[in-house]
Amino acid sequence: MKQAGFFDVEERLARLSGLGDQLEAFSRTVDFEVFRPDLEKVLAYSDGSKGGRPPFDPVLMFKILVIQTLNNLSDERTEYLINDRLSFMRFLGLGLSDRVPDAKTVWLFRERLTQAGAIEGLFNRFDTILRSAGYLPMSGQILDATLVAAPKQRNTNAEKADLRAGRIPEDWQDKPSKLSHKDRHARWTLKFTKAKRQDDGTMPSSDLAIPFFGYKSHVSIDRKFRFIRKWKTTDAAASDGARLREGLLDKTNTASSVWADTAYRSKANEDFMEEQGFVSKVHRKKPHLKPMPRHIQKSNAGKSVIRSRVEHVFADQKSQTGLFVRTVGITRATMRIGLANIVYNMRRLLFLERISANA
Repeated sequence: MKQAGFFDVEERLARLSGLGDQLEAFSRTVDFEVFRPDLEKVLAYSDGSKGGRPPFDPVLMFKILVIQTLNNLSDERTEYLINDRLSFMRFLGLGLSDRVPDAKTVWLFRERLTQAGAIEGLFNRFDTILRSAGYLPMSGQILDATLVAAPKQRNTNAEKADLRAGRIPEDWQDKPSKLSHKDRHARWTLKFTKAKRQDDGTMPSSDLAIPFFGYKSHVSIDRKFRFIRKWKTTDAAASDGARLREGLLDKTNTASSVWADTAYRSKANEDFMEEQGFVSKVHRKKPHLKPMPRHIQKSNAGKSVIRSRVEHVFADQKSQTGLFVRTVGITRATMRIGLANIVYNMRRLLFLERISANA
């Protein structure tokens, strides 16, 4: 085996750069220092006057959460790969001799941000960066939601009834260790998918309904740049349409049009959008037991061309970053989905900047 040389690490990093290191592109495009004021305000670390080991730099720890979200890593796997990969160390500004946060430290950092409800502020901070860079919400907005899976719970029918009623099952109340591992906020729902043509060429008479457990990610993207501008996390059984009136609409968009599928079509939503100055481009529903009028078919088809762009956001999150909730409770699920939304916007910024540079 060849003896290690003094410049071997630099040469290997240069080779990684030549191969297209995504994290290096993140470092060039995103100024992570802008998150420091929000992080320091939430974490409120002591000044060190009482001694003890100083905490890891908060920006370093936030960048670890970005790595974790990008690669869908557990805390233990994150610790291992930071120690193992030169690209991770370069992104974090760590040398081979530097101390690396362990899995428990990563968990504690994320937990402090979670309990402080910091993710919304961090998301808004990056949205401010996008706006300052000229990526204003433009050309209207598109709303949709997607299901996000969580570890399934094995509860009895009585326990499920208590949870739906907002009560803690009596058997759990004196068992804090059991209670801490039970997700009281995730819910079961049915996920409908189009039936596939069978081997004999026939089509089933009805679509498939697949049981699904977890949460739901609701987003609003701007039509022009397709950044996520507003978002919300609920249980999987929550109605899509009702969320429109709960802060999902972005009043700063330069255009007033709102696109969404039929789940968002209701009199309450139409009245709300009219009162708030928005123009509804929401799909119309098929009349009950009647054929869809031709003019409505054509109108919906035209809207679908635009509305379908939001599906690309969810496809990116699930295929590229493996969006999945490993934790228990809606507070932690909100943190997980919020991080996924920030990372999506970062990746989208990288893409748009690269397109602009090549134009």
